[in-house]
Amino acid sequence: MNLLERAEEFEHRKFSFKTTSDRIVASREVKALILELNEVYKAEKDLEIMDQMKRLTAVKQKIEKRLKGRP
Repeated sequence: MNLLERAEEFEHRKFSFKTTSDRIVASREVKALILELNEVYKAEKDLEIMDQMKRLTAVKQKIEKRLKGRP
């Protein structure tokens, strides 16, 4: 599975993290995906990759908001 497919799969995954450790793992996974996409974007300058990174960043922010204790 290539990087864009993994990012899209993560984006469409159901986000019902029951435990804090699930949220931490998801946050780390999405951070790694964003960083990998950023490296590809630096080389290719593809706007589709930038849009994918923006959507993943929004998901990451939601996860981290829950980690910090806000419902």
